[in-house]
Order: sequence, then structure tokens, then C-alpha cells
Amino acid sequence: MRRIAALFAIAMLVSGAAFAQAGVGGYLQTDLRLQTGRDNMFSWNENRLALTLSGSPVAGARYYSELWLSTFGLPDVSSSSNLSEPDRVSPWGLDLREAYVDLYGFVFPALDIRVGRQRIAWGTADGLNPTDNLNPDDLRDVWDFGRHLGSDALKAVFYWGGFNFTGAYIPTFRPAVLPTGDWAAALSPPMELPPGLALRNLTDTIGMPADNPKHASSGGVRIGTALLNYDLSLSYVYARDDLPLADSIAFIPVDTMGTVDVTSRLIYPRMQVVGADLAGVALGVGVWAEAAMILPDEVVMTLDLSALGMGTKDSTVLDNKPYFKYVLGADYTFKNGIYVNMQHLRGFVHERGRANLEDYLMLGAEKKFLNDRLTVRPIAGGATIKDYGDIANSYAVLYGPELAYRPVDNAEILIGAHIIEGKANTAFGRMKDNDEVYLKVKYSF
Repeated sequence: MRRIAALFAIAMLVSGAAFAQAGVGGYLQTDLRLQTGRDNMFSWNENRLALTLSGSPVAGARYYSELWLSTFGLPDVSSSSNLSEPDRVSPWGLDLREAYVDLYGFVFPALDIRVGRQRIAWGTADGLNPTDNLNPDDLRDVWDFGRHLGSDALKAVFYWGGFNFTGAYIPTFRPAVLPTGDWAAALSPPMELPPGLALRNLTDTIGMPADNPKHASSGGVRIGTALLNYDLSLSYVYARDDLPLADSIAFIPVDTMGTVDVTSRLIYPRMQVVGADLAGVALGVGVWAEAAMILPDEVVMTLDLSALGMGTKDSTVLDNKPYFKYVLGADYTFKNGIYVNMQHLRGFVHERGRANLEDYLMLGAEKKFLNDRLTVRPIAGGATIKDYGDIANSYAVLYGPELAYRPVDNAEILIGAHIIEGKANTAFGRMKDNDEVYLKVKYSF
């Protein structure tokens, strides 16, 4: 049925394009990654067909859609019976990224609305945006910073003078997509057990919000303008954190030797986000700044040790005190053609609460050769510091050099590496054994 649905969707895109004389575009991409340790295991294998369909069949209206058809991962077979399951021999997926309709001058000449699945991207920073909280994060590829899922939403933009006023309403809640395999540990540190206990099984349940407007809906407003060659905006979002947080953990004894099973429940707490950002040029240097004050609902976790004869204990894992995330960045192209991009980030996407934020410095430099056919990126990556009082034991360094070659128009071949070094008490330091090299080939049409 999934294959029939995929073929039907593609057929509809193609036939719809021919019928409406729409614009059809997209790309083909192959992405293969190989770990340099752990017996040189393949860590990523994706072949993606992305199709976009857009058009304006009548004045004052436009439609757009983007569909990803991907083969993803490696064969998942463990018995002969799996060999008769095509989805396990060749895993694949169909993802409708966006599908919306724009109506211009709706009711009022200065009012535009957009209805359907859409990406509502707020913020001015380069891929790392603390004010961008309406769409759920898509963290399947941890190296694709800033990727989000689309949300089924209604967005309205009203233009008045030099200002634009945006309002967005999302009726249903969708959680973030998390990384798989070893990379999942980057977002959640290993569980620390009380002394004398050994873990056998760890299971959890997800407490999704009720499917009604009171619990599942989110929304936001944003005011933007231009002042002295700078783009400025203020925003407010009322939503849920799209990454889960445990509010209960129970220990269940298995034997008399201290072996236990652990069960937990994960929830998605409410939060409010007040944001501000700007972007412009100062003395020939591109600059941007973005900040978000996050006001979360309090989350109290119940630790249930009653089966071990030690009762229960409540502790606050996320208080309701506001905390700040921000990004400061700049880029510049020198006369010799070298392009440099730098950002300082306070608080990565998974970090919550004032005491849990880390600092990240991201730096990149590149130069083009052969009439822009070859791009060399010898500097690409960043560093994080968790405790400035003990830097030697609380740091991580990410290094991602890359070569990009365009043999013909619309085609690009990339080779590069992801290299990590650091301490296990940092998010990326826990992934220091996951160094990899990769090959990507992309053709756009």
C-alpha cells in the first residue's frame, strides 16, 4: 500500500504539472557515510528524490508542494522470513514536506494568507535559530543543522507602511523526529543508577497532549520592519517543546543482586518564547543577532523506588524560570575570495533551563577555484565548552572539512569528513567515536 501511495503521489504531481502548466523542480541526491572506526561500518545511506510542484493558475493565488521519496538505511533482516518483506530488504519512506496554498489580497489588499502544510521559519541566524519554534525539529540527520518538519497551519501576513505583521496558528501537535542509533545519545546523557543497582531493560512511554485545541494547538505572532539597512523583528510563540522530557521514572527489581528494569514516562511541556532578531551589514561585514527568552512550564519528576523499599521522591527537572538562548554571527568575503562565517551560540536545540546551556562557537571558511567549479572548505566546524572553570574536562571540538566540485551545471559532488573530539559530559563529546567520511552527489532540475 505504501508503494501504491508513493506511485500515486508522484503521478499526481506529474499529471497535475502537465494540466496546470506548473513549475516542476527538485533534485536527486545520494548520501553515503562510512565510520572511520568500529570496523568501518556504514553510518548513513540515503538516496532521495525531491519533487516540487508550484504554480499560479489564477491571479492572486499560488500553490506549492514538496515531496521526498527516499530509500534510507541498510537492510534490516534477521531471519529468512524478513527476506519476503521488501520494506526491510530495502527500507524507504515518503515524506510530504510542504503542501500549501497562498491567497494574496485576501479580503483586504494588504492581507496574504497561507493554508496547508508549511515551513514557518523565523530568525536570522545561519541554521541555528532560537526563535524558530513553530515547526518541529527534524533531527534525523544531526549534521543538517536547522532542518524542520512542516506543520499543518494557517499563516496570515498583513502589510502596513514599512511593517509586516505575521500571525500563525497550528491546530495539532507533532513531536520532533529524533536521531537513530548511536547519535540518539548526543541528545540524552546515559542514565545514572543509584549505587548497587545494575540496569537490565529501559523502556518508556510517551504522554502525547490530547488532540484538542486547548492541549495540542500552538501559535505565534511576529512584527518585522527595516531600519537603517537592518531587518528587525520581534516575535512571540506559545507552543510545546517538541523534545520530550521525563516526568516519572520507576525502578522495578528483577532479582536479589540489584538488577532492575526501569520505566519512564516522557511528556512535552508547554513553553512561551519571546524573540528578537536583526540582520544587516556593518562596515561591509554581514552581521546578525538573534535572542529568545524562553518561559517553560515547570516539570516535576517523580522517582519511584517503592518497589525497592525506598519510597518515592519528587524533584524539579525543569523550573518555570525564564532562560535565554542567543546567536551572534558575522560573515565576510575578503578581496582574495576567501569567505568566512562565524557564529556564537548559547544553548543548542536540546538544552533547557539556565543551568544546562552550553556555549558553541561555529566557524567556517571556504574559497572557490576553477571559475567557481571547485569549492574548498578547509575550516568547518566548531567547539563547545560546558564549564569555563574546567575547560580541559568539559569541551568538545567538531571538525568537518569538505570539497565540493560542480562538473556541470546543476550537479555537485561533495566529499568530506566529520571528526569529533571531546569529553563525554558534553553532547557532542559523547559522539567522539563516531568519526566518519562521506560522499554526496546531488543533481538539481
